[in-house]
Amino acid sequence: MRKFISLIVRSAAICGVGLTVAVGQAAAMVLITSQEAALPNAIDANLELGVRGVTRGPKVLVVSPALGAGTVRSPLNFLLKFESYGGAAVDANSVRVIYLKRPAINLTQRITDLVKASGIEVHAAEAPPGTHYIRVEVRDDAGRVGSTTFSFTVAD
Repeated sequence: MRKFISLIVRSAAICGVGLTVAVGQAAAMVLITSQEAALPNAIDANLELGVRGVTRGPKVLVVSPALGAGTVRSPLNFLLKFESYGGAAVDANSVRVIYLKRPAINLTQRITDLVKASGIEVHAAEAPPGTHYIRVEVRDDAGRVGSTTFSFTVAD
């Protein structure tokens, strides 16, 4: 009987370890692959970072990785906040997240379930070492467009 109980306990322990490993791996989401990061940048050293637009279209605020924070480690929190003006609301279906490479890589489908009218929250996003340039475009229900381009650097 002791052997039988011991076998059950060992099996449960092994399954528990397997479950922990599976859950841990599923918790991180690959935002950028190393193959994508190896592609040439779509922009040169004269990259104009920041918000573009003449009208009071929606605004994209980068919460994390914080601008000017230096290098970050992967997995990282990828958090953006959207602000709209004049009573308009951001159309979550209009949000586009583009990795600025040649060719450009649309990251939107990877995070569609995490895009809300208030912003994007991706916790434990994986990205390979290097500097990554991202453009985020949004549209409000009044048809006005806002965008921002930013970069972050992941440490080795």
